[in-house]
Amino acid sequence: MTTTAPSSHHLSPAFPGRAPWGTANKLRAWQQGAMEKYLQEQPRDFLAVATPGAGKTTFALTLASWLLHHHVVQQVTVIAPTEHLKKQWAAAAARIGIKLDPEYSAGPLSKEYDGVALTYAGVGVRPMLHRNRCEQRKTLVILDEIHHAGDSKSWGEACLEAFEPATRRLALTGTPFRSDTNPIPFVTYEERNDGIRRSSADYTYGYGNALGDGVVRPVIFLSYSGNMRWRTKAGDEIAARLGEPMTKDAVSQAWRTALDPRGDWMPNVLRAADQRLTEVRKSIPDAGGLVIASDQESARAYAKLIREITGTRPTLVLSDDTGASHRIDEFSESEDRWMVAVRMVSEGVDVPRLAVGVYATTISTPLFFAQAVGRFVRSRRRGETASVFLPTIPSLLGFANEMEVERDHTLDRPKKAGEDEDPYAESEKEMAEAEKQQDEDTGEQDMLPFEALESDAVFDRVLYNSAEFGMQAHPGSEEEQDYLGIPGLLEPDQVQLLLQKRQARQIAHSRKKPDTEADLLELPAERRPVVSHKEMLELRKQLNTMVGAYVHQSGKPHGVIHTELRRVCGGPPSAEATAGQIRERIKKVQEWATRMR
Repeated sequence: MTTTAPSSHHLSPAFPGRAPWGTANKLRAWQQGAMEKYLQEQPRDFLAVATPGAGKTTFALTLASWLLHHHVVQQVTVIAPTEHLKKQWAAAAARIGIKLDPEYSAGPLSKEYDGVALTYAGVGVRPMLHRNRCEQRKTLVILDEIHHAGDSKSWGEACLEAFEPATRRLALTGTPFRSDTNPIPFVTYEERNDGIRRSSADYTYGYGNALGDGVVRPVIFLSYSGNMRWRTKAGDEIAARLGEPMTKDAVSQAWRTALDPRGDWMPNVLRAADQRLTEVRKSIPDAGGLVIASDQESARAYAKLIREITGTRPTLVLSDDTGASHRIDEFSESEDRWMVAVRMVSEGVDVPRLAVGVYATTISTPLFFAQAVGRFVRSRRRGETASVFLPTIPSLLGFANEMEVERDHTLDRPKKAGEDEDPYAESEKEMAEAEKQQDEDTGEQDMLPFEALESDAVFDRVLYNSAEFGMQAHPGSEEEQDYLGIPGLLEPDQVQLLLQKRQARQIAHSRKKPDTEADLLELPAERRPVVSHKEMLELRKQLNTMVGAYVHQSGKPHGVIHTELRRVCGGPPSAEATAGQIRERIKKVQEWATRMR
């Protein structure tokens, strides 16, 4: 039975409970609730799902301290996704008197340590070594971000082999869902009425509850559109606008074009993000920014752009090695403005002062997105806000609007028939990219052969609390500055009210301008829905159905009717037409059919 933490208005975010031996004298309400449930039931396996930034590490180490003190276990083993995170765990444990060796590789453990911190990859190399350690002494195993144990068959099997004898196992995750159906070791799956097995957590503390308790920051997403132009391998030049309905391949190529550092989109978005960071630092002086890049080459180019924009060299983190850990720690403890990283900083890395982010990667899995945004939501004091800059890509806007949705990991999901129906059914290859341990050059840019030619940026909308605000505006305009200048310290309801006021002011200003000056689509965001690829398929299907019906009515062949629609309405063939063009053709076919009755 899953216990979900309430949004406890009667409890402080740092609820002063009777903290177990060796820990801080205060726990947050959800941490206290999870502790009480665990101590009441004393289970061998326990899965705690808590939103990124809520404090899973504190809960786990508090529990470890209690189990050690009461001699339920004699040693602790922590498994983390990366080298940096295992060291981060060891440092956090040391602060409450638990000594973990993050450098352990083999042989007897020094008596000065209470246990070890490992990576999933390290367990995969020598599972029997860790099984023997569990068999020799009563062990608590903490599996951090346990969805990584399902990354590959070998990792999952290694974890099962190594930790099956453990006395207690505590599994933690901020994102218990995966895009594949690989089972996760030591996780309980319950079959629901639809016949699909879903992961069952023992305690859940979602983003919505954490936001209500002031444990995490509210997130403002600032989305940028713009015109993209690229050349295909066949030599064809294609132009498209971010946010317009197009095929999956075209979305991918337009997205890559936007992120190309040689175009104008990235410099304009980085400049806007830096302006936002300046505003936030007025109330949060040490606030930092993070750019998440797809590959090392892009990361270096973005770092160069930031240096040109700010006059200061940013921290550059390219791989999960000792040097990278040191650079992350240095940035965390400094007051420097920007860090640029390749993927690895997106999950688990604890830099609480990060408040502004730029999502400059083409990874589009909900798991990676949630973990990336999780780097910015950790709250240090009430009223702090987080700001994340995005390209206007349908899937990303969908994830941003679903921040409070709680999901479970599903098994038995249909792999073929349901793929197009499931918005989280990304390919295995994309998940592999999202969760790579190393940040080597993967040749990602070569997968869809194209050449980015040019790009520009247009402020598109703000997404907050599942609502959308704002009209399109040029970079550097007064309208864009209205949104970049939102104060960095605001209560969640104040953010909503302020966005509504800014949009009303923008609409009023637009109405005063002559129509001839309106070079952008001047409609509020809620009247400019971003149409997904799936919705485009439905529109084309609707058009084909209408044309099919008209074939029977008129006696004309399909091809003739489609050609006539293109002649009358204008535009390219249906496969390349925009949503507006297809709707216009549907309306025209309906008009023709009505005349023949």
